[in-house]
Amino acid sequence: MAGVSSESLATALTTLEAKLPTASLGLAKELFGILGTVDSSAGLRRALTDPSRSGDEKSALVKQLFGGKVSADAADIAGGLASLRWASARDIGDALETLAATVVIAVAENKSAVSASGISGLEELENDLFSFNQAVASSHEVQRALSEPQASGTAKTTLTERLVPGASEEAKVLIGQAVSQPRGLKPTRLVARFAELAAKRQQRWIATVSVTSPLTETQFSRLQAGLNSLYGRELKVNINVDPALIGGIRVQVGDEVLDASVVSRLGQLHRQLAS
Repeated sequence: MAGVSSESLATALTTLEAKLPTASLGLAKELFGILGTVDSSAGLRRALTDPSRSGDEKSALVKQLFGGKVSADAADIAGGLASLRWASARDIGDALETLAATVVIAVAENKSAVSASGISGLEELENDLFSFNQAVASSHEVQRALSEPQASGTAKTTLTERLVPGASEEAKVLIGQAVSQPRGLKPTRLVARFAELAAKRQQRWIATVSVTSPLTETQFSRLQAGLNSLYGRELKVNINVDPALIGGIRVQVGDEVLDASVVSRLGQLHRQLAS
């Protein structure tokens, strides 16, 4: 999303901020429901992004369609989106998905108590999303089940709940959305995007660190401190044990990869010999 659509999303997120302190999962589910309706109708998407229509006209259309079927807050948020300008019909759906996910993330953030493990609701959400993706990555059978077009969204959601049975309610909403309505993406990619939104919410990046064996608490602390110093901010560090690396470490932060594994060095040597 770029240009005018990116500006509109930024405006919508700023407006949404006022509702987040008292937001509920019910509001997020309503927004995801509206998204499902928008995604199901190309005509509706065109009507909501038609540059020849005024913002008021498009907002009124949303309230006509959803008024009385969802809460006033949900109708206002969706109507506000429709009143903005969008470069393509797809962009308004992407924006609605982002707003709904942001509501879920804010609900996790607003939890006053920490979990039994001593972490915040937002950290718990990130961990649950990461655990789900790890569970899917470790099973080809699960991957096939989640990509089966004939399987219902309900069946896929039931499967995912067995993969992460202790997940928070917020994580269940986001994971359920990703597997039942991935919108052209792999469910794990959409879950990863939700995790990135959660990390951004607390002004952190996600660092996925691949190592050959589990780290001790001291090693993890040193790694965390080193990465925080390197990037100039606090990172969310997820550890992935991957014996295939043979040795060394691989760190990915966003699109940047720092690879000091034996496999990487062997590959570099091979390329040098072949040149």
